Amino acid sequence: MRVAIIHEWLDTYAGSERVLEQLIALFPQAHLYALVDFVAPEARGFLGGRSVTTSFIQRLPLARRRYRNYLGLMPIAIEQFSMAGYDLVISSSHAVAKGVITGPNQVHISYVHSPMRYAWDLQAQYLEQSRSGRGLAGLYARWLLHRLRMWDLRTANNVDVFVANSRYIALRIRKVYRRDAVVVHPPVDTARFTLGDGPRHSYLAVGRFVPYKRVDLIVEAFRQMPDLRLTVVGDGAERAKILRLAAGASNVTMLPPQPHDQLVSLLQGARAFVFAAEEDFGIGLVEAQACGTPVIAFGRGGVLDIIDSRRGSAPTGLLFKEQTADSIIAAVRQFEVTGAAMTPALCRANALRFSTARFHDGMRAVVDDAMSQAAAVWSVPHAEPIPKVLSVRA
Repeated sequence: MRVAIIHEWLDTYAGSERVLEQLIALFPQAHLYALVDFVAPEARGFLGGRSVTTSFIQRLPLARRRYRNYLGLMPIAIEQFSMAGYDLVISSSHAVAKGVITGPNQVHISYVHSPMRYAWDLQAQYLEQSRSGRGLAGLYARWLLHRLRMWDLRTANNVDVFVANSRYIALRIRKVYRRDAVVVHPPVDTARFTLGDGPRHSYLAVGRFVPYKRVDLIVEAFRQMPDLRLTVVGDGAERAKILRLAAGASNVTMLPPQPHDQLVSLLQGARAFVFAAEEDFGIGLVEAQACGTPVIAFGRGGVLDIIDSRRGSAPTGLLFKEQTADSIIAAVRQFEVTGAAMTPALCRANALRFSTARFHDGMRAVVDDAMSQAAAVWSVPHAEPIPKVLSVRA
């Protein structure tokens, strides 16, 4: 089977690249396409040594540092990739990858990390945080996002099967594209995150210091709980703000991003992992659970696929209802009373539901079902009605 994998852009190794890595493992014969490829030579291990076909954006001025500024050209660029000769096209999409053009004798499966957040329901938040919503620049930004929405909706018709990384994203796909999606959770390398047998003292927060992660709320909450310790690991655009909040709080320790072994050690020694973002999935939450660490998280988004806080279930975490410091404080105080029931063994068992092997099994099932249904349709004589195709079941 001739396979092409389409990825948006390659510049780092993060959540969507972990999915790409495992898609490559599933289809080692696949050809790889991306709008740009600026991954450093020492960080290309996840690509398995294969070359990447890039778009014209790769060669535009300042593309290495500012390729995102060419967002308006990305729909055109993704449409220029020729998929001729491939039987199966898999797009790994959070922006424009699903817009690649395929023909009637090809199957296009799109693994969606999220529809374009900044073009749809998070447009107002994006314009406010980027400070690009005013004046002529704001008018242009709104026009561009309007055009992107029309293009995004139109190109959804060229996808045969949508795969969502969580039930939350499946709901967003349904809202935006009016299409159903199969849920296959992202792969988490649970073998690299193991149980520890030492004491657990400090609460832990790990993540990028960007507005939607709401690390500021976590720090503010622990400023008001001086009897409990918090360790914060990360860096990003809000670093100065987070450091100001942590200043003077002797119970809050700030650390830069840590090497893998040190991060695992921190997770193994944490009383609980605190998370305040509304996330599409939340790989970091699963990594914490794999280390036997309970999770205290905002109860919206992909976290609902990871943490089951219903009464009668085997508890591995607590969910709070509002993105406020007071809500975090209440959840932490509740955990201090009930957290003993969230044993490391339960947390670890929960994390194994999201292993790399589970991802492989899920994607194989989707591909096999889609290809077998497509083959049945392609073999129908033209004189007969063409049946509905690719109704892949979750």
